[in-house]
Amino acid sequence: MFIHIGNDEVVKSKDVIMILDKNSLLSKDTSDFIQVAKEEGFIDEDYKTNVTDKKSIIISDKKIVFSPISSMTLLKRSNFIKNL
Repeated sequence: MFIHIGNDEVVKSKDVIMILDKNSLLSKDTSDFIQVAKEEGFIDEDYKTNVTDKKSIIISDKKIVFSPISSMTLLKRSNFIKNL
């Protein structure tokens, strides 16, 4: 199954490792992790979300994308899929 993450984008639910709230970027450890991921090419730079629209971070087994949808909404969507 897939989770719609905004801007006509979807990710496979089985590939999602973690969904983080944008406030987690305030943590130095998370910021460092994102910086290393960007340097190593794991951040999807082609993703259409503007910096101001980023409300959550989706970490999958292949890439990291930012979403304009809150982490709580994405969690609800993933739980809905799990219960199908």
